[in-house]
Amino acid sequence: MVKKLLRVLAGEAVTPPPVWLMRQAGRYLPEYRALRSQAPDFIKFCLSPAEAAEVTLQPVRRFHMDAAILFADILLVPHALGQKVWFETGEGPRLEPVRDVAGLKKLSYDAGKLAPVMETIRLVRKDLPDNVTLIGFAGAPWTVATYMIEGQGGTGHELSRTLARDDAFFGALMDMLVDATSAYLIAQGDAGAEALQLFESWAGSVPPELFARAVLDPTQRIINKVKAAHPNIPIIGFPRGAGDKLAAYAATGVDGIGLDQMTDLAAAIASVPARIALQGNLDPELLLAGGGVMENEARRIIAAMKDRPFIFNLGHGVMQPTPPEHVAALVSLVQA
Repeated sequence: MVKKLLRVLAGEAVTPPPVWLMRQAGRYLPEYRALRSQAPDFIKFCLSPAEAAEVTLQPVRRFHMDAAILFADILLVPHALGQKVWFETGEGPRLEPVRDVAGLKKLSYDAGKLAPVMETIRLVRKDLPDNVTLIGFAGAPWTVATYMIEGQGGTGHELSRTLARDDAFFGALMDMLVDATSAYLIAQGDAGAEALQLFESWAGSVPPELFARAVLDPTQRIINKVKAAHPNIPIIGFPRGAGDKLAAYAATGVDGIGLDQMTDLAAAIASVPARIALQGNLDPELLLAGGGVMENEARRIIAAMKDRPFIFNLGHGVMQPTPPEHVAALVSLVQA
């Protein structure tokens, strides 16, 4: 039996479509909050295989999605590079900024630091239902670079865009992140991940003249490296905010493209080759609201995508205040 999500990523239109949700394992679930309350250090929590495996499996047990996504964080790669990373309660991630070549020379990828993630994958695969796909992931280079440069999230990325024009620094940073991210994803495939997703969460902050250098080229290089090691593991790219650049992004070699909630579905269908699966793109605010407004939009999305390979998902992650009952209703609607 080929799992439904893998059939779609191989180019098959499936009815009803498979469904999973970005950030489906997280703070909106009481069982997650109970476990997280016992682990104040978030990085250590992500690198605790038993706990991370449990969190990965929680939403699958509760909602019966078609995929589980590995519980980890995109900043584990900077951590493995040797950059200081920590999380401030109520404020999010903080990093010791790296803004010049001298700073980069102090960093070196240590795969051993991420060995616990591979153990998490092995533990999840043991307990995952036979019809559920395990998705591994990493942050894409531009997105991870913005955190490494700015020292935190939630910025306008002005400094990152400026330094992206510094050939020596930015070229070295992209090379480092391409190599580290590729090694990390290959290791996830070795451990048992069945599909992979690249989160380019800040693609929308890249000006047009930098898009190829900051987003397209690094993505293509990672895909080439990962596919050389694991030709049969499909890769989903999520270039949030890419807008009219989806056709160019499709040419990187991705097997699927995640669409944010601001993406026009008709335009995406027209610009992305039919062999590439589309994934998305319910507004997380509508999942938070629930009820008829959520259901009507979900039906509209499914109807728009009925003739092509499609994975139902959100346009971004599940919001923390979202009632679990709304998630249950949405998954039931899609699977029906």
